[in-house]
Amino acid sequence: MALIRGSNSIFDPFFLSSSIVDPFEGFSLFDRRPFEGFANFSQDVSSVANTRVDWVETPEAHVFKADLPGLKKEEVKIHVEDDQFLSISGERNKEQVDEKDSYCRVERSYGKFHRQFRLPENSKVQEIAAKMENGVLTVTVPKADVAKKAQVRNVEITS
Repeated sequence: MALIRGSNSIFDPFFLSSSIVDPFEGFSLFDRRPFEGFANFSQDVSSVANTRVDWVETPEAHVFKADLPGLKKEEVKIHVEDDQFLSISGERNKEQVDEKDSYCRVERSYGKFHRQFRLPENSKVQEIAAKMENGVLTVTVPKADVAKKAQVRNVEITS
């Protein structure tokens, strides 16, 4: 089975989590208690898998945009490893639950997230800039002016 961008395979990084079927849907809270650990695990995993990032290459830069609703810029970390890998990470904390409230459905994810991208060789890692506006993180990695000259070399044939 070939993976196609936009397909409905959980192995596809662009797979939408909203199409995952909740096997516990329709069960009463009493019936779900033995499985609560699994439900919490899947929510934590979905916070990592659901951190959506667009990578756009413009003539001047590589631009990464990540949807991080509800996070403050202080809760997000950006670093570059070995001048090759751009890492974006952070954590969305679980909201405090009032004992009087009874949730019918919990879909918003929480937990730690981490995304890493290999930067192209023409990246100016010392000039990376980032801004956070309306829950969207934008990281701009300027491109170096690398003019590759076509080099022609003759190769002799030996006998």
